[in-house]
Amino acid sequence: MDDSAIIALYWSRDESAIAETQRKYGPYCRAIAMNILGSREDAEECVSDTFHSAWNAIPPQRPGSLPGFLGRIVRNLSISRWRRERAQKRYAGLDVMLSELEECLPGPGGVEEAVEGRELTGCIEGWLDGLGREDRAVFLRRYWYGEEVRALAKAWGVGANQMAKRLQRLRKDLKRELEQEGYAL
Repeated sequence: MDDSAIIALYWSRDESAIAETQRKYGPYCRAIAMNILGSREDAEECVSDTFHSAWNAIPPQRPGSLPGFLGRIVRNLSISRWRRERAQKRYAGLDVMLSELEECLPGPGGVEEAVEGRELTGCIEGWLDGLGREDRAVFLRRYWYGEEVRALAKAWGVGANQMAKRLQRLRKDLKRELEQEGYAL
């Protein structure tokens, strides 16, 4: 079933929308949650919550991209869960991924934070748009979807060290771009 038909099911409040969404996007959502949480049980709960959230959000929202919409929900739910679990030190995978980005992203900054956040988002989006297709895919798969460096290396047919160096080069390039835009890092 195509995405517009699934969205139409949500709009008509047909409960089969959830089953169709699970069938088509369950593995996609599970992969995102699993990459962030590292726990199958926690990932399954986030995926289930994602479909429930989609049911509550559509309508009134009409997503332009159903996988993007679901990906954002499952990623946000997974990160929220990870933050709760972090206090208990259950999983360090997201810690590693975020620490890699620490050196090239500015920290929170008081009253102007919301405005700067939007400007920063625009700057990062512009930087991503300027990347080649493969570099953009590598960066997003690592820092949006949370894939491990080894998995990326395998997908691109290179060694883990070579992939780590590629990611480091991309982070340095992002840092340079942000510094040129006036962000203090």
